[in-house]
Amino acid sequence: MNYVKKKNNSKEYTVALAGNPNVGKSTIFNSLTGMHQHTGNWPGKTVENATGKLKINNKNFTLVDIPGTYSIMSNSEEEEIARNYICFGNPDATIIVVDATSLERNLNLLFQIMEITNNIIVCVNLLDEAKKKHINVDLKQLEELLGVPVIGTIAHKKKTLRELKNVIYKVSTGNIKPKPNRVKYNEKLEKYINEISQEIKREKELEEDNSMDAYMEMPDYLCKWISIKLIDGEEKILKSIEENLNINLKSKNIQNKLEKIKNEYINKNETFDTKTSEKIKNEKNHNKFKDYIISTIIKKCEEISKQVCTYKKENNYGRDRKIDKILTSKKFGIPIMILFLGVIFWITIVGANFPSQILSEFFGWIQGKLIIFADFVNCPDWLSNMLIFGAYQTLTWVISVMLPPMAIFFPLFTFLEDLGYLPRIAFNMDKLFKKACCSGKQMITMCMGMTKWKIF
Repeated sequence: MNYVKKKNNSKEYTVALAGNPNVGKSTIFNSLTGMHQHTGNWPGKTVENATGKLKINNKNFTLVDIPGTYSIMSNSEEEEIARNYICFGNPDATIIVVDATSLERNLNLLFQIMEITNNIIVCVNLLDEAKKKHINVDLKQLEELLGVPVIGTIAHKKKTLRELKNVIYKVSTGNIKPKPNRVKYNEKLEKYINEISQEIKREKELEEDNSMDAYMEMPDYLCKWISIKLIDGEEKILKSIEENLNINLKSKNIQNKLEKIKNEYINKNETFDTKTSEKIKNEKNHNKFKDYIISTIIKKCEEISKQVCTYKKENNYGRDRKIDKILTSKKFGIPIMILFLGVIFWITIVGANFPSQILSEFFGWIQGKLIIFADFVNCPDWLSNMLIFGAYQTLTWVISVMLPPMAIFFPLFTFLEDLGYLPRIAFNMDKLFKKACCSGKQMITMCMGMTKWKIF
């Protein structure tokens, strides 16, 4: 898809919903869309997506729930989908849900998304949890510092979402035009980024001259983001940019400028103003540059978080840190995880036997009555056998065997998620899974798949 000006003749607006995992994003999505939802898969991907319809001031909106991710800088499937949809899907607005209890960590994704779009709405969720932890977030000051609308919500309370819907309408229709305060890098790097941006604009103009399509002028912030990705050298991201924005990043002018910048700035092993500069010096130039970009964003997150968050208790996360030292320790982390999962599997397998037997006997009793009824109405044997011993018996067998373990396992797993233990399981297994080129998060899906042992 080219970067073409969007014609909204149907008066239907598209809104993207992004955020870290476990920040209440899905709850907000469900509250806004109600039962008007559709679930499917992204084209060519296995990651599930959900879209929903809502109406605000007689205008139709489609809300797209983007997979939860902590970053859009890497190449995992979730990060690729989030980045490509926000940048190339041309949503009229992008809502970024952040956790009020962990604002500093969540702002990292926000500043990354700021680099590729202007129409941002920040939804500070879980204000009730923040209140319990005696954390106060100054939403007005946060809005001033970020330059985009900021709304505070409690996802499960629909009345707190009214203001969010109002802002969605105003941003999508252009009544509010956010002006994000993006991260600024050091003066020398900004100069080089600007030079590449100018070359990108020239190349885009050449492409437009040779095309019959009507393009929008490529925004400066998007050129800056592309420039950073060029210096960074992420091939997969650059390929997506070329395909979706119809721009030749391998042109001679761009590559000459890029080579000059790398020789003058990156390859000189220049010391960046970060605490990890000594470590960065010994790494590859690619990683050195990426580490500087990330550390600059994190530093910005820290500054803003300190200005807008106040704590009534000095050691607000003391209890969580003590728990983490035990549950994620090298000595106790794995044994405790095995114990927790062992108990859950035991409850699931043993506990499912009793309700399975009851269901089986109940369906068997009904089957006996159906046989008697078939004989009473003189139903042909071939038909009664097909309906009773074929369709009915197979269906009831599947229900009696599959339903009880699922009904027990998933609530227990949901309980662990609410306690915050599932991310700790992923952390414990991440190092081991990386040896197989996987992520520790896949341990969660493996656990869910183990319920099939009981079923089959």
